[in-house]
Amino acid sequence: MKQLIKNKVTICIVNYKTEELIRLCLRSIRKYTKYPYEVIVVDNNSEDSSLDYLRTIPWIKLIERPGVELSGSMAQGTALDLGLQRCNTEFFIGMHTDTFVHKKDWLDWLVNEIKRKKNTACAGSGKLDLKPRWQVLLKKYTDYKKWMRELKSDNPDKKKFYIRAICAIYNTEILLKENLTFSMEVKNGMTCAQEMYVQMVKRGFNTNAISDFKMSEYVYHLAHATMVLNPEFKVRDKTDRNCKKKMEKIFNTKEVQDVMKDCSLDK
Repeated sequence: MKQLIKNKVTICIVNYKTEELIRLCLRSIRKYTKYPYEVIVVDNNSEDSSLDYLRTIPWIKLIERPGVELSGSMAQGTALDLGLQRCNTEFFIGMHTDTFVHKKDWLDWLVNEIKRKKNTACAGSGKLDLKPRWQVLLKKYTDYKKWMRELKSDNPDKKKFYIRAICAIYNTEILLKENLTFSMEVKNGMTCAQEMYVQMVKRGFNTNAISDFKMSEYVYHLAHATMVLNPEFKVRDKTDRNCKKKMEKIFNTKEVQDVMKDCSLDK
């Protein structure tokens, strides 16, 4: 077991052809983070301007995966596993490129969340949504199709809540000792970090589920943005329209425009 640096976090972000999103994500981390951290970016064979941009950032550790042919959750999970292998800090965060922070004490707060109870393996949300609270609650309690999918599912673990690696913090020592990986059992409809979470609970570790609304006080998530920006992925027309509308709204805010204009955050 390698020696881990206490009171420090490794933030691992997986990139695939999302130059503007990864730029915003990295710059927001640089601007709003005080707690000791380092950033690993794993690029999944982008071969575009986003990779060119990443190669210019001196304060990140870039892992390039040329020729990787994986997609979806397996591509995301195996990339996070590579970051975890390089991690030498007490905590590890899995983050999407379409996630960015907007509050200065966000990482201090997230570290405190995983420290609330001893033997806690992870802390985070099941989903992050920019919809108004009333819309999220309405969908949650009236989503008939979701209820039917869960009732018909042959996999009991698919029916359970799990903490997603959108912006979740993990105890590195527990992950390494228990041989827990983000890509384990990514099959039969299970997604990145789902089986890992199931195993954490089965093995008796604590987990801290943070409400979407509390998480959004610190972190924004433009759900489906990577897929929408890359035509090779298939998304519903409604999802495409809604995501583009949200991206336009977010990128037109003064807060985001100020971050995007500040090139000093890359240095």
